[in-house]
Amino acid sequence: MERQTRQRESIRRAIQDADRPLSISEILAAAKGRVSGLGVATVYRTLKSLVRDGLIVQVEMPGEPPRYEVAGKDHHHHFYCRGCDRVYEVEGCTGDFSWMTPRGFSLEGHDVMLFGRCSDCAGRRPAARASGPSRSRASKTSRPRAGR
Repeated sequence: MERQTRQRESIRRAIQDADRPLSISEILAAAKGRVSGLGVATVYRTLKSLVRDGLIVQVEMPGEPPRYEVAGKDHHHHFYCRGCDRVYEVEGCTGDFSWMTPRGFSLEGHDVMLFGRCSDCAGRRPAARASGPSRSRASKTSRPRAGR
């Protein structure tokens, strides 16, 4: 385990306080409010350490950089807002997906990513953007994650 520094603690607290997966830029902005002069290289280094120590986990998304959330949560899924690029937690799970598994295959896990617009963006007119996971790639996101 790495020593506790103000930078490490501010980054860990930013993720913990958000209660949703955060991007690197969101983590940097939130942590800078606690520790002035914090740089992106320190954020990357600290995230790597926090993942290694099992305190946070990466939330993988097709075509997007990973987001980070607190480790040890109950099984849940995520919602990606195409309007603001934020990722939100979706509590619970619809259940067993083994009926979708091809004959002869053995299902070991699943990961569901919902896409759309969050409540803040739902009322706004959609802007034409190329960023964010595409619909065709989103259908291929059933890759299991450790601990889920």
